[in-house]
Amino acid sequence: MATGRLVAGSHNRNEFVLINADENARIKSVQELSGQVCHICGDEVEITDDGELFVACNECAFPVCRPCYEYERREGNQACPQCKTRYKRIKGSPRVEGDEEEDDIDDIDNEFEYGNLDALGPHQVAEGMLSTCHGSHSNSSAIPERESSPPGSEIPLLTYGEEDSEISSDRHALIVPPFMGHGNRVHPMPYPDLSTPLQPRPMVPKKDIAVYGYGSVAWKDRMEDWKKKQNDKLQVVKHQGGDDGGNFGDELDDADLPIRFFDVIRMDEGRQPLSRKLPISSSKISPYRLIIVLRLVILGLFFHYRILHPVNDAYALWLTSVICEIWFAVSWILDQFPKWHPIQRETYLDRLSLRYEKEGKPSELASIDVFVSTVDPMKEPPLITANTVLSILAVDYPVDKVACYVSDDGAAMLTFEALSETSEFARKWVPFCKKYSLEPRAPEWYFSQKIDYLKNKVHPAFVRERRAMKREYDEFKVRINALVATAQKVPEDGWTMQDGTPWPGNNVRDHPGMIQVFLGNNGVRDVEGNELPRLVYVSREKRPGFDHHKKAGAMNALIRVSAVISNAPYLLNVDCDHYINNSKALREAMCFMMDPTSGKKVCYVQFPQRFDGIDRHDRYSNRNVVFFDINMKGLDGIQGPIYVGTGCVFRRVALYGFDAPSKKKPPSRTCNCWPRWCCLCCGSRKKKNAKVKKDKKKSKHREASKQIHALENIEEGIEDSNSDKASNISQVKLEKKYGQSPVFVASTLLENGGVPYSISPSSLLKEAIQVISCGYEDKTEWGKEVGWIYGSVTEDILTGFKMHCHGWRSVYCMPKRPAFKGSAPINLSDRLHQVLRWALGSVEIFLSKHCPIWYGYGGGLKWLERFSYINSVVYPWTSLPLLVYCALPALCLLTGKFIVPEISNYASLIFMALFMSIAATGILEMQWGGVGIDDWWRNEQFWVIGGVSSHLFALFQGLLKVLAGVNTNFTVTSKAADDGEFSELYIFKWTSLLIPPMVLLILNLVGVVVGISDAINNGYDSWGPLFGRLFFALWVIIHLYPFLKGMLGKQDRMPTIIVVWSILLASILTLMWVRVNPFVSRDGPVLEVCGLNCD
Repeated sequence: MATGRLVAGSHNRNEFVLINADENARIKSVQELSGQVCHICGDEVEITDDGELFVACNECAFPVCRPCYEYERREGNQACPQCKTRYKRIKGSPRVEGDEEEDDIDDIDNEFEYGNLDALGPHQVAEGMLSTCHGSHSNSSAIPERESSPPGSEIPLLTYGEEDSEISSDRHALIVPPFMGHGNRVHPMPYPDLSTPLQPRPMVPKKDIAVYGYGSVAWKDRMEDWKKKQNDKLQVVKHQGGDDGGNFGDELDDADLPIRFFDVIRMDEGRQPLSRKLPISSSKISPYRLIIVLRLVILGLFFHYRILHPVNDAYALWLTSVICEIWFAVSWILDQFPKWHPIQRETYLDRLSLRYEKEGKPSELASIDVFVSTVDPMKEPPLITANTVLSILAVDYPVDKVACYVSDDGAAMLTFEALSETSEFARKWVPFCKKYSLEPRAPEWYFSQKIDYLKNKVHPAFVRERRAMKREYDEFKVRINALVATAQKVPEDGWTMQDGTPWPGNNVRDHPGMIQVFLGNNGVRDVEGNELPRLVYVSREKRPGFDHHKKAGAMNALIRVSAVISNAPYLLNVDCDHYINNSKALREAMCFMMDPTSGKKVCYVQFPQRFDGIDRHDRYSNRNVVFFDINMKGLDGIQGPIYVGTGCVFRRVALYGFDAPSKKKPPSRTCNCWPRWCCLCCGSRKKKNAKVKKDKKKSKHREASKQIHALENIEEGIEDSNSDKASNISQVKLEKKYGQSPVFVASTLLENGGVPYSISPSSLLKEAIQVISCGYEDKTEWGKEVGWIYGSVTEDILTGFKMHCHGWRSVYCMPKRPAFKGSAPINLSDRLHQVLRWALGSVEIFLSKHCPIWYGYGGGLKWLERFSYINSVVYPWTSLPLLVYCALPALCLLTGKFIVPEISNYASLIFMALFMSIAATGILEMQWGGVGIDDWWRNEQFWVIGGVSSHLFALFQGLLKVLAGVNTNFTVTSKAADDGEFSELYIFKWTSLLIPPMVLLILNLVGVVVGISDAINNGYDSWGPLFGRLFFALWVIIHLYPFLKGMLGKQDRMPTIIVVWSILLASILTLMWVRVNPFVSRDGPVLEVCGLNCD
């Protein structure tokens, strides 16, 4: 597939057109990995001298390479990680403590063999050690084996082979000279000639033994200090990995340290976990959990009092309030308990480099396909999309491992031309970013930073090149703006390409599929001659009469076309307005995905969403900090965060509907640790029966989920039975699940990705067009069990939920520098419509078969994770009790009644304890979540604003759509705008979502006025009961204050239409209440005789 040409066609119509074809090219396939892999370090297990595969454990044959085997025997617990059997010494390995007890192996000839160093010069020895240190795990070395050793070197003494007359035989200190160490030295060192006699170093008993260094207590202390210093230097910068993880500094030249220790440090550092969990400190989380339990107890006492003390003269108001409060309590439990065990994570980027980017060898990091989705270039400006693409192309990752796919679901020629301009500008921008390590690598936001851009820049040409690049970008912006201006008026005959060919996407609803490769694959290179990541334009076929499933369908088309072209094992999904803010974001994700110990069960790595262009007050809680910094951390401690639609790295096989690999449990301890009669007494038969029942339950679940084969059947290719099972899978079943493309079906069986070599480029082009055809998904499991799941406008929640039901877990990654940043709607109307869309998707899921209340039992979904998913689909229903509860204060003030009877001391204590527990919970959440009080309070306010507007409308809209099949849309119309910074914040757009909050606000304001007036007229005794009603009403008004501020606008003027509608509805409701329950008696005012004698 060559750059410079557009491929368009329709598989159903047997059309295949090449536009602007100028040359033939091919798709470079990725070689499929093969061979036995060590389950500790991930390196290949070597072949022994006998031609056999190295086997460390003869009991279970757990795959471990020789370096890991020797390191485990020397530094670890000397046992197999799987079966816990003690490792036996294998021929050629040095002895360790405990080997003398084994009499079946006697390898005296090899256990003290260090190699022949006599025939090598000093530089040859150093280079041999250096090459071994950089990843050679075989037994061969640059140092040949030594056949004989000179006299006196078998047991080297402190005097280097010569005894001193002043030292008795029992005072010799043993030490291995540097040239006889087993380890590898990083830097060259002086090498002494063994033929030259060395000067003896007598050890006088009168002197302190510490002056001799080795073997002394002082030396051990010095060694510990040195280790601590090295650990500080090797401590990975949390979420900021260095480019050169193997540089340990100049202190490695310390000649006083054993050479073996340097090799141990490098090997140990490279085999350490790539990430770790950081639990919240007990000083923060323990009081938090205690407060939650106390709040539950207080809620029980509260409802006990409320139910047993009804208000007889206002029974309807009391009953309504109790029902609302019970719903709020259940909603709080669903939201609170998934935050019971919050955690944080940190990554070690230099360990990732040590493990997968060894010096002098090609990078072993996994390939990543990046998906960018866009629809309408008029609503999603092409310049924003171009910046997102540029930040992806300039990411800090091997260029041959990155492919960017842009999905144009609107088939707009404007997007196509803008992407062409972007690919040309990328030839200059990408090398500039990598040369000077710029952050961020989206030019629009890099050049708009209000910081000292010369900080930490030492290259003298940087200023000159930056100015030149700024001019280039300004010219690039002008060209993009010119394209946008041209696209405002569509020609009558439609758009035409440069060679006169009509644009295939002139009819947005009826056009063939289109594919164009702009960059990569030995095509266009940057200005410095370096290779660039692949950039592919994709527009799927659309025909009338087909359901294209909006964004979810576009993402599934990208999965298939990317599998045919590059087939990377991992996928990154970003919106067109979310650029990569941290160039190491992909490496951060790979620290979790490629971790040999814990990465196999991770289906996706979710990053938090961060936004630009929001005012510092964040009036409408656009940043959503509470959700991303508190709720998501809590979910990460259970089974992982939910998928939020963007900024997420997926494992491809998880999207194919596979179950998570099952972890084999080690054998029980009974046989080795307890007598056999004890096993019989403990009822092992019951455990065995329970296990059989559990296995049957799991098998039924897998059959119900229609899994063809589990992931472990294609994971390693170790056992013959697994490979036979995978090879015997019916092709008919595979095509029924994945579609009729044989190339794509074959790609689903390649866990490590890659495209088969046997396929020609022309065949790949036809397959790529076929998999994006509009009828490809018919009678398959796409959207049901495979890919992004259909059935809701919030396909992200549904897709993540299905993965968790299959037993996968997800990971939440929060680097110090945000990985992604995007733009958010900052005016009130747009924000409410965004929340409306989210709530509508939750209602659709609630009314579907995938509702977490009744779906997914018997799978791998944990209970607290299920609580979180239930809360995510139930919260729109909270709008009904919330709307009623916010109207109760006004009704109480207008009627003079209250929902609570006369409060006693006991009731006062309960109410005070409840409010204090609510405040304490919020304070402690802010403390361990790192959230400011402003963000927390804005979130509470907008929860009320969105609940009584967007959630309410979404509930009715979802019910009409699902139950009656009626689609309703709420239009947004721009009315006015002001110039200046954050001008969009003051844009007013009329929408019916604004009416309910405004009515509630006016009702409560009127109620406050009426209540105070009534208290003034009735005297001092009426002020006491009034305070409870006023507090209730002010609680509503304060929560709606941002809404009121948004209505007033920048010039403190309220739109007339809002005033008219709000006053009209408030007046109607007030008059209806007066008609039903007036303040005076229906028989007229009651006249009583005055007791005073006026005469």
